[in-house]
Amino acid sequence: MSDFFEQVYAIVDRIPYGKVVSYGEISWMLGRPRSAREVGRAMRFCPEKLPCHRVVRADGSIAGGPHAEVRKILLENEGIVFLPGGRVDMKIHRWSG
Repeated sequence: MSDFFEQVYAIVDRIPYGKVVSYGEISWMLGRPRSAREVGRAMRFCPEKLPCHRVVRADGSIAGGPHAEVRKILLENEGIVFLPGGRVDMKIHRWSG
């Protein structure tokens, strides 16, 4: 596993219950602002023990292909508010790290 992936996972592990962060925000936190896609790649291999459902797209939409609905349910169980159209209300739930 790459050092970059480990750094991504360290941030994901710190996302509080009821908060979300975008792929791009994680890349900024790591000092690599143009690496959002690489963060996404890391998330595809995210260890199961981490709250990967708390990482969303910049507009609050949920990635994850066939797992998107499960992630939405997990977020709803944490009290996350969704806007019409199914996006997370980032103004309320964004974690700034």
